[in-house]
Amino acid sequence: MATFHAAIVHPDQTVTYCGEVDQDHVDTVLAVAAIEDVPRFVKENPRTPGAFFVLREDGDLDTYQPVDAETFTVRAPDPEGAADAQTLTATATSGTVWIPGAIRLGDGSIGGAMDHPENPPRVVEHTTESPAGGSYLESVGSYLMQVGSEPQVIYCPVTDRIGQFGPLNQSARALKNDGTRRTNREGRVCIQWEVLGRAAQPWTNGWDPAKKPGYQKLLAAADSWGVPRIWPAGAPPAYPGGSHPRSRTVWQGKGGYFAHADVPGNDHGDPGAIDVSKVPGKAVTPTPAPKPAAKPKVSVAHVATAAKHDPSAPQGHTTYKAEVLLVEKALHAEGLLAEQYVDGSFGSLTVAAYAKWQRSKAGGSYTGTAADGIPGQTSLSKLGARHGFTVVA
Repeated sequence: MATFHAAIVHPDQTVTYCGEVDQDHVDTVLAVAAIEDVPRFVKENPRTPGAFFVLREDGDLDTYQPVDAETFTVRAPDPEGAADAQTLTATATSGTVWIPGAIRLGDGSIGGAMDHPENPPRVVEHTTESPAGGSYLESVGSYLMQVGSEPQVIYCPVTDRIGQFGPLNQSARALKNDGTRRTNREGRVCIQWEVLGRAAQPWTNGWDPAKKPGYQKLLAAADSWGVPRIWPAGAPPAYPGGSHPRSRTVWQGKGGYFAHADVPGNDHGDPGAIDVSKVPGKAVTPTPAPKPAAKPKVSVAHVATAAKHDPSAPQGHTTYKAEVLLVEKALHAEGLLAEQYVDGSFGSLTVAAYAKWQRSKAGGSYTGTAADGIPGQTSLSKLGARHGFTVVA
């Protein structure tokens, strides 16, 4: 039978170790938490298989970890390395660093300097997927510290209280990296809000920001860093079932408010379909990436006909001029035809240049009568592939 370490993390971050408990005890804890009227909520530990936490309305966080797991720790180390030395004394070059009246959670050292401060400022909104109200702000805050996934800010829309883990001008660690690109460190600032609530039940329903002075402090802090009151990737999609393309171009190049569901390299769908007129501003329909221009087409039959007829026709005669010009420009780019003969007439000099192309390694290494200067499917396709036109019959 499995055995677990049991401990309680209190709102002030002191820890009471309760000793070892067996599987029957754990099963009872889980069963009690599953009762609808009991104000307890279970979250698994994403870093330790088999371990879990019980969020409590009174602010305590119960922790359970298998005894055969890695050494029991109160808080996982920073997955992005040690925090910068100046974290605790960080000062703003512009903007609010510590929100007035916010509850300090932890020691303030969660991240470091931004990787791409040349990019626009942004806010990323998350939901905790937990209840709101009571002292869940403290218990969820404790949970986020245990698993090393702190944002800068946690907000309760029911009590209008704010908790702050670290300075706004340095990184949080609530996002996954996008390959080697550290999404937590993107932009002049990347201020992350964890809001107590569930993505499937948007926390803005029935919520009035005008009556929430705490929220207004959050908004003012983002404004102080120049975060535009827009959603560059569009309004957050509904959860479950909604989706966004997670565009790297929009994420890296635009400032404003983003959903966790917008961030490249991440797979979460929060915060759900919150009302962007309240949190705040307006959604922007992202400009679709321009479609690449279609490659021009050159017909083998057309340019072969030109190569057979133009040399014997009066000087300057053209047959299928537009297509011949594409071939002549490609031959000129290969150094086989002088620029003054790029005129749309497949004359004798163009035939000779094309024969050189056929004999070249890139053109197919043709010899003898096969290198006659009359375009064929294979040699013309090779030329088109190198110079941006598509060959058709």
